[in-house]
Amino acid sequence: MKPGITVTFWCARALIDGAPVDAVRVHAAPDGTIARLERGVPARAGDTVLGTVVPGMGDAHSHAFHRALRGRTQADGGDFWRWRERMYAAASALDPDLYYELASAVFAEMLISGWTAVGEFHYVHHRQDGRPYPDAHAMELAVAAAARDTGIRLTLLDTCYLRGGADRPLSDLQRRFGDGSAEAWLQRWSSLRDTLDTVARTLAGPGPAVTLGAAVHSVRAVPRSAMATILAGLPATVPLHIHLSEQPQENAECLAEYGLTPTGLLHELGALTPRLSVVHATHLTDDDVELLGTAGVTAVFCPTTEADLGDGIGPARRLADAGARLALGSDQNAVVDPFLETRGLEAGERLASGRRGRFSPPELTETLTRGGYASLGLGTGGLQVGAWLDLVELDTASVRTVGAGPDQLPLVATASDVRRVIVGGRIIASDGLLVSPAADPAVLLGAALHRLDDTIDRMNPVRLIPKERA
Repeated sequence: MKPGITVTFWCARALIDGAPVDAVRVHAAPDGTIARLERGVPARAGDTVLGTVVPGMGDAHSHAFHRALRGRTQADGGDFWRWRERMYAAASALDPDLYYELASAVFAEMLISGWTAVGEFHYVHHRQDGRPYPDAHAMELAVAAAARDTGIRLTLLDTCYLRGGADRPLSDLQRRFGDGSAEAWLQRWSSLRDTLDTVARTLAGPGPAVTLGAAVHSVRAVPRSAMATILAGLPATVPLHIHLSEQPQENAECLAEYGLTPTGLLHELGALTPRLSVVHATHLTDDDVELLGTAGVTAVFCPTTEADLGDGIGPARRLADAGARLALGSDQNAVVDPFLETRGLEAGERLASGRRGRFSPPELTETLTRGGYASLGLGTGGLQVGAWLDLVELDTASVRTVGAGPDQLPLVATASDVRRVIVGGRIIASDGLLVSPAADPAVLLGAALHRLDDTIDRMNPVRLIPKERA
């Protein structure tokens, strides 16, 4: 969108604060935010006319390269730790060019599915042997370029990953994740921030700017002293994420090393603040829930991944009641569908409690939209003045959505019902395809996965698809 040019969208119906409002005109500011909202007004000449829209949806936790495992690990059984071996095999094959290709395809799939923003929890930093690339930020810039070129709004959660567990160094397959120390990671993070700022100033084009966030992989992967260094060295305004209590083994190891649960350790370090997002938060004590809620952290649930990996069902309702904000993520991208994540959150609560309606439709919409954007440091989200002009138009007459109340669309729609996707006041996707440059995400994914498979075969680590089933 060029400075000085006003773009206006007229929505037959829009979900505002979770409630349906008819005949809404949304005015774009030159920077891609919402300049003005009008309600109950007719469309005018020059308006882009939309049907029913929901605000942009924020995927608060993604590992883009995990998409390579979809449909390739299900037959083997096992648990999270066995699945992780296959994940490391995929990570070992990536280089900047391949990562750009794969991330572009995954981000394209996200866009046509209705995710307008994503937090990429990124830890594949260096070459396979742990040495930095000649361009120290080659992998990070590849992910950033993939987001910009596809048109998704990206928060790059650059991740500190220092060890394989208590008293365990990084394994050979993990060496490329590490920087050696918290101080070295902070130095690289600061350099990356400067590099991204330079890129943003020099690149022309309408793609949304990249927001740089930070992540500590987990209390397993970063010791207490290093976490203290990171907390002291990061600017207070930077969104900070961490995997928290995804597996009982993580809790047991933390108790053995520190005498504290992972949440208790973060509390002791002063890390529990509203800028923190804890991912999964599955196996929590009552004290953990109270600490996280009182601090006002965001709990990011990834229901399709947590179900796929057999992680368990986290206490989402109790966390929300305690004061935590909730958000959703696609995590391993075995499923890329914001509405299935939404229903997974509610379904998990129903299964655990034996009761229906654990979250109201407005609460679920809030989690899907504003919760994700807040977690990613992208402002308030939602349909309001000053928020990003990110919209998703839905088909309300499909076999899935016909007859549904407009406020309950997030409980019945799927990614197949997404018609048009707007990011920063620009139509990015329409009817399952990217608009500019025109592309079919399925074709992009097919090409990227074929190249990844060829690379893995040449390297011959743990195969993603055993030869007898290839």
